[in-house]
Amino acid sequence: MTNVVEVKNLKVHFDGYQGFLKDFFSKEKKLIKAVDGIDLEIKKGEIVSLVGESGSGKTTTGKALLSLTHQSEGEILFEGESVSQKNKKAMKLFRQKAQMIYQDPYQSLNPRNMILDIVAEPLVVNKLVTSEQEKKERVIQALESAGIKPAERFMYKYPHELSGGQRQRVVIASALILNPSFIVADEPVSMLDVSIRADILKLMVEQRDEKGISYLLITHDLSLAWLISDRIAIMYLGKIVEIGDAELIAGSCMHPYSKALVSVMPVPRKMKNRERIILKGETPNPGRIPTGCRFHPRCPAATDRCKTEEPALKEVDSGHYVACHLV
Repeated sequence: MTNVVEVKNLKVHFDGYQGFLKDFFSKEKKLIKAVDGIDLEIKKGEIVSLVGESGSGKTTTGKALLSLTHQSEGEILFEGESVSQKNKKAMKLFRQKAQMIYQDPYQSLNPRNMILDIVAEPLVVNKLVTSEQEKKERVIQALESAGIKPAERFMYKYPHELSGGQRQRVVIASALILNPSFIVADEPVSMLDVSIRADILKLMVEQRDEKGISYLLITHDLSLAWLISDRIAIMYLGKIVEIGDAELIAGSCMHPYSKALVSVMPVPRKMKNRERIILKGETPNPGRIPTGCRFHPRCPAATDRCKTEEPALKEVDSGHYVACHLV
């Protein structure tokens, strides 16, 4: 199976603010290492989830993949071709074929525009329609693919007239209208009621099955990732610490951080007496990354080696990679 997206040594660093005097006199700038060297492959029709706590760099990774934020180092390949600002032809195709579903449907829709104009905007910007009739037909098709039926009832409404679930379907329709082959979904159901979440996830899976769309699903909810993903990547402080099949990560993961996340997943009542791993402290500041293994200040099994030597992401089984000295 071919790779739709391939990421090599992706880094996203920002200049950190230290205070006026320190910034003025200091020769060395403080770096915020939001994403600090990750490799990732996403195959055609595959759903890969990026899981971790807030501040681990998940959303920044998603935006960097779509060239929506500054990329310090690394290379992104889309359908085998390098994507960069220098390669304008490849970037133009990438802009059409790679889309994003944002977390908050209340903020990602312009309240002054009708649903028709919101969904049609990508077509207008890319000059892909030649008439109003063609634009309406494409919008109706996209809305109905996203579960807004009949589309004619909603086209001339404004976002405030729709429910949260309907708004998120409009966001999905805006992403689908260009027939993308890759979508970054950033916490697509976290702002929705529980009763609506299953419908949105089902819609994403149906689009994957019908159109072969590949997804990078960004979430802090490991149980949600396990539910619909083919593979899961666990991210901590700008690094991927473990990646493998969804069943493997949820069932027999090896990294101490992955084990802690799995231990607090909701489980059936008969398993309620299992041991839960409660991590101490919070994710460190990405501007002050610990030496050695980034997880060692919170790891219950850390050794002296973990404090001085950073582990590499190594393959421990077919398709299963772990970055830990203890494995």
